[in-house]
Parts: sequence; structure tokens; C-alpha cells
Amino acid sequence: MKRKIVKSAIVPALVWLVIFNISSTLTLAQKNNNPEKKDVYVDQYGVMRWPDNQEVHGFGVNYTVPFAHAYRSAIKLGIDPKKAIDDDIYHFARLGFDAYRVHVWDTEISDTLGNLIENEHLELFDYMLDKMKQRGMKFILTPIAFWGNGWPDRDENTPGFSHKYGKDNCLTNEDAIKAQENYLFQFLNHVNQYTGIAYKNETAMIAFEISNEPHHREAPEKVTAYISRMVQSMRKTGCEKPIFYNISHSIHLAEAYFDAGIQGGTFQWYPTGLGFQKELKGNMLPNVDKYAIPFEDVIKRHQGAKMVYEFDAADIGRSYIYPAIARSFRTAGIQWATHFSYDPTYLAYANTEYNTHYMNLVYAPPKAISLKIAAEVFHQIPMGRNFGTFPGNATFDAFHVSYENDLAEMLTDEKFFYTNTTTTIPKDVNKLKEIAGFGNSTIIAYEGLGAYFLDQINKGEWRLEVLPDAIWIDNVFGRNSLGKTRVVINWREWPMAIHLPDLGENFTIKPLNSGNTKQSEVRGNQFSITPGTYLLTKSGIKSKKTGNEEWKNITLNEFVAPVTTIEQSELLHNPISEMEAGNDYKITATVVTRDVPKSVTVNILSGFRGKRYDMVKEAAYTYSVTVPKEEMNEGFLRYFIILNDGTGDYVFPGKHASQSERLDLSEAEPYEVKVLAKDQPIYLFDALTDYQYLNIPWRRGFKLMPKAEPGKAAYQVNIEKLFTDDAENPDGEKIYDFSMRFYFNDKIKGRANSINRMKELVLSGNSLNDKSCPIQVGLISKTGDVYGAIVQLDPESSEYKILLSELKPVKLVTLPRPYPSFLPYYFDGGSHTNFNIEDIEAIQISIGPGILTSQLKESHGAAIERVWLQ
Repeated sequence: MKRKIVKSAIVPALVWLVIFNISSTLTLAQKNNNPEKKDVYVDQYGVMRWPDNQEVHGFGVNYTVPFAHAYRSAIKLGIDPKKAIDDDIYHFARLGFDAYRVHVWDTEISDTLGNLIENEHLELFDYMLDKMKQRGMKFILTPIAFWGNGWPDRDENTPGFSHKYGKDNCLTNEDAIKAQENYLFQFLNHVNQYTGIAYKNETAMIAFEISNEPHHREAPEKVTAYISRMVQSMRKTGCEKPIFYNISHSIHLAEAYFDAGIQGGTFQWYPTGLGFQKELKGNMLPNVDKYAIPFEDVIKRHQGAKMVYEFDAADIGRSYIYPAIARSFRTAGIQWATHFSYDPTYLAYANTEYNTHYMNLVYAPPKAISLKIAAEVFHQIPMGRNFGTFPGNATFDAFHVSYENDLAEMLTDEKFFYTNTTTTIPKDVNKLKEIAGFGNSTIIAYEGLGAYFLDQINKGEWRLEVLPDAIWIDNVFGRNSLGKTRVVINWREWPMAIHLPDLGENFTIKPLNSGNTKQSEVRGNQFSITPGTYLLTKSGIKSKKTGNEEWKNITLNEFVAPVTTIEQSELLHNPISEMEAGNDYKITATVVTRDVPKSVTVNILSGFRGKRYDMVKEAAYTYSVTVPKEEMNEGFLRYFIILNDGTGDYVFPGKHASQSERLDLSEAEPYEVKVLAKDQPIYLFDALTDYQYLNIPWRRGFKLMPKAEPGKAAYQVNIEKLFTDDAENPDGEKIYDFSMRFYFNDKIKGRANSINRMKELVLSGNSLNDKSCPIQVGLISKTGDVYGAIVQLDPESSEYKILLSELKPVKLVTLPRPYPSFLPYYFDGGSHTNFNIEDIEAIQISIGPGILTSQLKESHGAAIERVWLQ
């Protein structure tokens, strides 16, 4: 490890303060005498502006290759970090990102005195910033992270002050504070080894955020004093750029933050919580409906600017949500937002860096296109514009989001972006110049599972870029490691059709990227394509493009994608848990093979010989077959799926290989579906099987307890205090409520034909603490409406029945609970329509409603066994 320590004399605090005050006065006088500005500034209305007075708006990502786990993993995997950075930054360009932020791992590039260490991490960071700048990206950097460098591994014995003191001591210990002063001074003065420009003078550097999530607990005057010293150390460098501080934590100290001389505040948003360990199901648009800042008046009084340093819809695998998040940010007056965190492509197969987040263009194409659309929201929607509440704000300006179709899209005269198959028709297809998408549209039909980009270079000349297929084969949000592949990549040839008047029919296709020899013949509008970059030219036009030409912030022949990573064939199938007798049963599976499989067959165990059905390709890697209703009799439907990938037969579940024509299934466990009579109850929640999927704020003592009856258990929720003080928001509203949510829609898919016959909602359970406890049971619709009623639980286990006709509208609690914690507890929206049982998808159980005011501060508890419709 090469190290070069940059030493600096630490100016005594009193002298430093005098210098700072003189410097500030001179700087102010110079700015008054010279209206020419070289840096971004914050105006009297709290708006960041470029030197030419235009409003700043930036949207992009956090990205961490130079540091910590990402860097260690690159070395471990034999990856060249610089090549990896080049590749990912190219994808940033394709996604329209123009903003970058990261909390720098100070612990890796400093010593205990705060001296900057010029080592491989800092050198690589400089390299990355230079490459980003070349693509037109701007930066807001957070020099101090306070973190160790281990996550998700153990922290290493790093040399920095954060490792020595830890976050809490860094905020209060005098020696630690001096180290931070020294470090910030040196960090801003650091000259980028590739640009030759100091960070403080870099025009692409918009601003600085002092530190990452400090979580102050001291008195306001001490907090102000600490931040003031950080600001002074930065201003001492001569830097005039805006300085931000995290004001979304310990928000009761907002005045103290601004009294320290900052120009703006930073925020985060994790509207779906963090760390669910699996994909979060259900409509989360109510969770992102509004970004309400309760101390907005403090920000306005201090003329502060606002930026979001981190956000994500964590544990969401779908693509509809990011433009809605961006919309809410713009309504709240946010100028800059950076998603956390973009997975380096070399790590995306395993998602090891932050398993609750997942973002990568190659490995999660619909999500990445959604983020591209969110970037457009930031650049097109004016700050402060309000579009109302969900579901009314699902369409806003040129944008539309749909939970039910898992779709986000943007359509302007010149741009058409979409995250999934859409039927939207452009008003004038002749004006389109840029298309980016996944799936099919009225312009492009494509069967593959990769993103694609189609850009007009000149009249009659278009650049087509097609990425390889990404197939999720396992839970990307679980306990991940470099040894566990969660997503595979495959290069296949797929049909494509393009309907653009500017290309017409029988256009020519020329491969551009290095090594691409694909020769495609166009018949009408249709052709076959493999991953790569291509020049499409209208018939009759002779293009002189070689591919080496620069266009916007890319070169025409650029292309980046990993090779095929499928090492063995897989078949993914989740049978529905139960269905009704006398109905057809459609069996659908994802067949993951490099090439088209030889056959996929369902073997139903019915009688001695059984029955076999050939599955047919429905789309890309999706195969299906329908078992006729005549076969669907009451009882258990058991079956295997046999995949022949050309190398032999493999029996699923379990992937048992068979080397003979006669399959030996004696040791294999089949898929199983309960086939029920139409008048059977529909179970929405069963504690024994479903408790791990509850969206529930964690409290010590919650537990699953067995019942004496076989196959039964109760989930005990004992609440000592319905309201607990929030250290981050001690002055917040006192809401005496504890709620949990469970998404059941996947469980009841096979009972859709019976749900309209249900008359009652039934809960089995009991109260705890030897006293009765009222609970509110509500059914959540796909539009964010909740219809519920209160039942009084007694200490003895019993069944409690509610007529569906008696359900009334109740409040939707935003679950999982978001970060920061000051965001609204209840969703103030919904369709406000009458209860429709066909629209329900989740259940909400609340302790708090119905409890007498005099008893709100007492302990309350419930044990929930099952909830069903009958």
C-alpha cells in the first residue's frame, strides 16, 4: 500500500476564528464588488444556482468502488477497479445521471490526526471523479463518513480518526474534533491527481456535505459550536461553495445547524424501510406520496437549500416507484437527489454490498430505466409543483406510474421511456428522437429481458443498443455472499421490430461495438438481434459513420456488458398454495438455459401412470401449460416439471438428474397445490407460515408461540408503550398506535372466483396481559384505501367475526415505517370509493384504535393466530 501523508499545521482555534472572520469579510466584499461568480451559490430564496443564475437540479447515484467492500471485492475477484469504473460510468451516461454523491470512507484515507493519506483509495477516487466529469456529471461530496470500512464484513484496522474515536466521540471529543478540522482542510485542498484541480476549485464540485448522518444528542449551543468549527476549517481553504449539513436527523436541532453557518440541509428517504431480507410486496405508492418536512419554516427562515443525499425504495424488486419518489422530492423543493446505491456491475450478480438495495442497468434493467425516468422528473418538473395525492397523482405532467402493471413511463414529443410493456401511443411518432425501455411498446417489440436504447443520430440514422438478458434466479435481498449467484446474464438472439417512420422498412443494420459480427437482415420492420451496439440506417441513405464518432457524452461504438453467466440450467416455479376445484390451473415456470430447451414437461401424479403435459414458450424464458378443469378435483394436485436442456432430463423441484428414459421420482418431493371446494374459507394470514412476512416495527419480546393443536401457532405482539419517544424527532406528534401489515394477494390467487361469495372477516386469537384488548382489523386495497372494524379480544383464544358489509374506511399506516422518522405516519389519500373485495391485497392489524384515552399509556398485547374470509 502506497501512502503519502499530507501534513498541515493546525492553527490555534482563536487565531483561526479571526482569520476566518477576516476572510469571510473580504470574500463578501469581493463578491459585492465583482458580481461574476465562479461557483454555485444559494440565493436569498434558498435556491442553489449556477454562476449564470440558472437553477441547479441534479439526479444520480451513490457509488463506492474506490472504498471498503466494493474495493476489496474487486481485488478478491481479480477485477481491475478502473476498468469497472469506466464501464459503470458509461452506463450512468446512458441512464442520464448528472449527479454523484458518496460518503467518503475517511477511515481509509486519513490518520488519527486527520492528515490525508494519498493511497490507492484516494488515487482511484480521483480517477473516478475525473471520468465522471468527462461524462458531464457533477458532485456533492461528503468527506466524513464516520463508518468503519467493513460492512457487510468486519471492520478492518484502518488508520483513520473515525476508527480511533468512533462516531459519538467524533462529535464531542476535542482531539477528534481537531482531527476532523485538519482532515476537512486537507481534503478540500487536495489536488486531484488526474485533473490537476483542487477539490475546492473544481467547477464540477457543486457543494460539500460535512459529514454523514451525525446523530447529535448534545445541547444546541454545543452542536452549533461543533459544526461551526467544521465550516470554518473548510472556509479557511478559500472555498466559497455551499456547505450542507444533515438536518434530517435530530430535527429539533435544525436551528442549531443553520446557526453554524451552513447554506443548506441534506435529507434521506427510505420510504419502505430497510432490511426486510426478501422482496417487499404490495402497492408502495402511498408510502412515497409526500415528502413532508415538518420544520420547513426553519429552512425558509435561514434561506437554506435542500438536497437528498440518499434514497431508495429498499427491498422493492419492481420498477414503478422511482418517478413517484422524484415527483415528491420536487414538490418538497429538493434540487438534488442521489440514489443509494448503484451496484458495481462486477458485484451485481450477488448483490453483496447493500443487500436491501439493488440497482444496476444490466442486472436490474426495469429498475434502472425507472431511475432514468426519475432523472427526467428532476429536470422537467418545477420545484414546488403539487400534483395532489395518490391515486390521482399517478399521472403527472409527462409521466405515469402504475403499480398494477409494474410500469413507469415518460412520453414527451421527443422522448419515450418505459420500464415494462406499455400500450401508450405517442402523439406524433415523427418527432421522437430518443427511446429507452424494457419489454414491448407501440414503437419497439422485443422479447429479450435486457434494456434497450434507440437514439436518433441524424435524420434516417439511429443508434440501437441492446443489453443481454438478466434473469433473477434467487432472492436478491437476502443473506448474500460472493459465493451465491442471485442473478444470471444470458446472451441470446431475439426477434425485434421497430416502427419508426424515420427508419421506415427494410432499413440496414450495422454492428458498431468491438467484436460484434452480427449481421441482421431486416424484413419490413422485423429482424433478429443479439446484445451490442448498432447503426440503423433508413433504406436509400448511405451512412459514413464508423462508430468512432462522439455523440453527446458517449462514443457511438461503446458497449459494456458481462458475458453469459449461466453455468447450469435452472427452472423456477412457485405453485399457488390453493385453488378451487373445477377450474383450469395454469402452470407457469421460468426456464433458465443458455439456449432454447429441448422440452419442458409437466408430469402430474394422478393414479398409477400419471399424465404429462408439454409446456410451451409464452415469452422469452417463460413456459406455461394449462391443466384442464376436468383434472382439478378436490384433494391435492401433485406434479413435477421435467426440463430437457439438451444434455439430459432434470426433474424439478430439486433438480434431480435422470440418465434413463424411465424417470425415477421415488425420492423426489413434488410441487403440491390444495384443490378445495368453492365454499371453503379463504385464509389471509396464518401465523405459523406467515409471521416472517409481516411488515412490523420490531420490538423486543415479539415471538411465535406454538398451540396445542397440530399445525397452529400464534404470533404474540406485546406492546409496553404504544408511543415511544423518537430521539430523532422528540417534538413530533404523539400517535398512540402500533400497526402491522401482511400482503396476502399471492396466497389467494387461486381463490379469485370465490372471493365475491365471502360474507365475513374472521380473526382467531386472544389478548395478552390478562386483560381484554381492542384491535382494529382492516383490509387494504390496491389503491391505498383501508376498510376495517374494531374487535375486542379476550384473554381466552376465540374467533371474532366481522360482517364485510360493516367495514368502514380507516386510516392506512405507512408500513414498513420510513426513514427519516419524521415522515407522516398515516397516508392521507386513497380513492375514497366503496369497499370492493376484489381489490384487496393486504391486511392491517392495529393496536391503539378503540383504546380509551385513559388507558393509552398502559401496556397492551394481542396473540394473532389466523385471519380468514368465510
